[in-house]
This record gives sequence, structure tokens and C-alpha cells, in this order.
Amino acid sequence: MQKIIILDFGSQTTQLIGRRVRELDTFCEILPYNKFPQNDPDIIGVILSGSPFSVYDPEAFKVDLTQILGRYPVLGICYGAQYMSHNLGGRVEPAPSREYGRQHLTTIDLSNPLFRGFEQGSQVWMSHGDTITAIPENFTCIASTASVRYAAYYSPQAPGTGSSAAPLWGVQFHPEVFHSTQGSLLLKNFVVDICGSRQDWSAASFVDTTVAELRQQVGNDRVILGLSGGVDSSVAAVLISRAIGDRLTCIFVDHGMLRKNEFAQVMEDYKVLGLNVIGVDASKKFFGDLAGVTDPEQKRKIIGRDFVEVFNAEAKKITDARWLAQGTIYPDRIESLNITGKVIKSHHNVGGLPKEMNLQLCEPLKWLFKDEVRRVGRQLGMPEHLITRHPFPGPGLAVRILGDITPEKVQILQDADDIFIRGLRDYKVRLSGEEARRVLAAGVPAAMTDGEIEVSLYDQIWQAGAVLLSTVRSVGVMGDERTYEHPVALRAVTSTDAMTADWAHLPYDFMARVSTDIINHVRGVNRVCYDISSKPPATIEWE
Repeated sequence: MQKIIILDFGSQTTQLIGRRVRELDTFCEILPYNKFPQNDPDIIGVILSGSPFSVYDPEAFKVDLTQILGRYPVLGICYGAQYMSHNLGGRVEPAPSREYGRQHLTTIDLSNPLFRGFEQGSQVWMSHGDTITAIPENFTCIASTASVRYAAYYSPQAPGTGSSAAPLWGVQFHPEVFHSTQGSLLLKNFVVDICGSRQDWSAASFVDTTVAELRQQVGNDRVILGLSGGVDSSVAAVLISRAIGDRLTCIFVDHGMLRKNEFAQVMEDYKVLGLNVIGVDASKKFFGDLAGVTDPEQKRKIIGRDFVEVFNAEAKKITDARWLAQGTIYPDRIESLNITGKVIKSHHNVGGLPKEMNLQLCEPLKWLFKDEVRRVGRQLGMPEHLITRHPFPGPGLAVRILGDITPEKVQILQDADDIFIRGLRDYKVRLSGEEARRVLAAGVPAAMTDGEIEVSLYDQIWQAGAVLLSTVRSVGVMGDERTYEHPVALRAVTSTDAMTADWAHLPYDFMARVSTDIINHVRGVNRVCYDISSKPPATIEWE
């Protein structure tokens, strides 16, 4: 299968480049900057990402460009463009002031294939402290802004690679971000027109390829899969079942911190899918091991450890199992450990397996973003209510309770969360224009009438949930009595891939109704707040 290789130099938008390439129905792999695959005949082009470093930093990520330049068309973005220029004889220097935010391309060489179809004055997004002040010999400047002379450059071949070598481009702006208004066109020009992508990667092709790979990977072995009830593990289960049939055994561990009535509902859903599922109620063990623990990372690690222990006990009963499958997706892996080696937050299904399990790891969705997982689920014919279900953290409500975890606190949060989620499902809104197109692009079933669609608030947003601030008590009054109870914070965000997110602008009448219902019906809560933080700087979950 044709592929674009994206070499990751540590930019926070590297994964967004991957999304944009996938949107062009072209497969791509995001690899560490120093892990370029040798002798892969499927590679048709290479993109060098941005980076938090300057090319002059001693700790900056460096790569031997001779293994890439001349062999494939190359597009350097921001640091990638500066790194190529610096290494090929150009000059990179600190900018007089940090070049950050919206800029406009005041001059563009519209005859260059990278800018085919562009408009003069096209808006782009800059984010760098250094800037290219001279480009290498025989390179051509093909775009500038008012303050950045070499906003983009081009060379038909890198120095020393010969006249028949592949060309290269560098841009000091970020075409992958929304604020570069014609950035998707630039990437299409590169991926499709320059690199020659056949645009044959799709949910259907992913299913066919992955099923074949799973059969080869697993052979005649039995696979055990840890189900969570979410879309990721459910799609992974159906996909693996498609490949190996009844040699897949699924285990659904109830750690006691699922949503209200979720264990029974999910078990019923899995019957519809025809999966062989073993349900395990291990809530007492989890609550016991979490008693008194308040540190968020420690909570996650305890839950991850206990999950493995419970899972291992069940797995030992299936004596011929050789593989553990998980619904790990790409953002899980990115947040757990980025290219700089810094942990943002650990995920319970990332990081390998204890040796005593004696199982190999199988992660068929590890390169996919959430919306891609949903498209695969639809391709597999799964029920829509499973596919459109909001993401839910593996540790469950444990990371939505600030402070220590007790069954009583979990019940309070379950009740508040249930009111919030049911309210989102029941409240209908009409959308038009860009908002309607965004929701339809995510695959939400809706019919357009007179340019508008009607969907629930639940379908309009990416993820929602309630958070119990159990370390805080606030004064209130109910009837003629003073109360001293916990606040609940509601969180709802819009996103396309969870790498970035914005708080959802929910209607005031909806918020008023939900607040009243929670305070009136959930004992232990006397105040409701709404989280209006974006990601970054905040994360979607509070812990």
C-alpha cells in the first residue's frame, strides 16, 4: 500500500499532519525522526515535521538527510524546512521577534506545483522563533509574507543528488492547522499531485488489510481482548472477530467506576455483536487498592495494574491463549509518551505487558484517530449507538473524582453524570453551514433540510462528562437549612481527534435545566459549574 512517511521531530501538530494526509485517502505512518524505514517500496513521499527546538540547540533532533533527499519528494514544515535549509548550505537565525499567529502570503509563485490553485494573499499560520535568512544555492523562494522572506522554498533536486533526483520543498508555516486556510490544498498538491498518491486508503481498505495482517500475525492462536465498553475496544473486537472468529475471547472487567448501569448495558450490546464475552465484577478489589490514593498518576497506575492482575487471572483459565488485544488508538500513544520522552498522562492500555502474562500484544487500531475508528466501525456494520458513543477514559470515573475514591463518591458522580448525558441526548439543536458540515463529516446520521440538520447536543459534541470536586465543599442553602456539600463541574468539548479541543458552547436553557436537575436529585451536590477551558492548555479529563 502506498504511504507517506512523516518524520516526527516533536511538534505538537505532527499528528495533525497525519490526519490531513489520511483525509486525502492516503495511508501515512508517523515515525520518530531517526527511524526512517529503509528499502520500503511503498513509500511515495516524506514530510518532516516541526519541532520545539531550534536547529542550533545542542539537544535538537537531527537526522541524516542523505537517506531521504533525492529518493523521494520531501516537504519540510517549519523546523523541517529550517533543518533542510541549514544542512544544505542555507542560513537560519533567530527572528527579530517570534513569528507566531496569522500571516498572509504576499507573494506566491502560483506556477509551482505546491501552490497550484492558491490565491494571492492566502492566510497561513506561523509558529517559530528562528527564521530562514538565506536559502541554499540553486534553491528558489516561492512564497513570502510581509515579515518572512522565505515563507516557502523549492529545489528540483537537493545538492549532490543529480538532475533526475526527487524535488524538495520547505514551508515555514503550518499547512496542517485550521488557520492556514488553504493548507489542505497545499498538502493535497504535495501528496496527490507531486507524490502520486492513488488515494486508495479507506475504511474498507483498512478492514481488508488489517484482517489479512491479523490472520498472519495471530495464525491459529487464541486471542484475549480486554473490552471497556467504548468504541475503540468494541471496534477492535469486531475487527479481530472478523479475522479469527471464535478464537477471540473478550473479557469485560467492571472496576466499579463505570457510568450508571453501564456494565449491564454493555454486556447486552456485546450479545448483539455476537462476541464471546466474559464479564468480571472486580469492583471490591479496585476500591480497596485505591483507598486513600489522591495522586492522579498513581490512580491510573493502580487501575492499570489491577486490570492486568484481574485480566491475568481470567486469561490463565484460557490455557491456549497467546495474544492480548487492546483498543489502543493513536492519541493514547501520543499522550503517553511523545517524541521528547515526556509523559503527559499515562493510559492504562499503553506501555506493554508484565512478563508473567506470557502474552504478545495485538493493537489493530494503534495508528487510527477516533473518527477513523468510527468509520471502520460503520464499515464493519456495527450499531450506530456504539459507534457514536463518546470517548470514556479507561480508569473510568476515577479520573473524574478529585481526591480519593470511595463507592459513595462514585455513586454521586454516576447520578450527576447520568442526568448530564441523558440531557445532552434529549436536547435537539438545528445546525447549518460549517457546523453542520463538521457534524456530518464526523459521520453523525442526520438528514439535511433547507440547508439545516437536526441533531442532539450529544451528537454535536466530542466528549462530555461530570467531574466531582470531592476535595472541595461549598456552602449552600436548601429550604431553610444550610448545606455544605460538593460542587460538580460539567465538561463538554468539541474536537476532531482529541489532540486539540474547545469547550462546547451549550445553550443557557439547557445548562440551567441540567444544573437544577442535578442539585435537586443528587444528594451530596449543591453547586454545578461548567468548565470553559480548551485543550491545550488544559486536557479534556481533569486527571
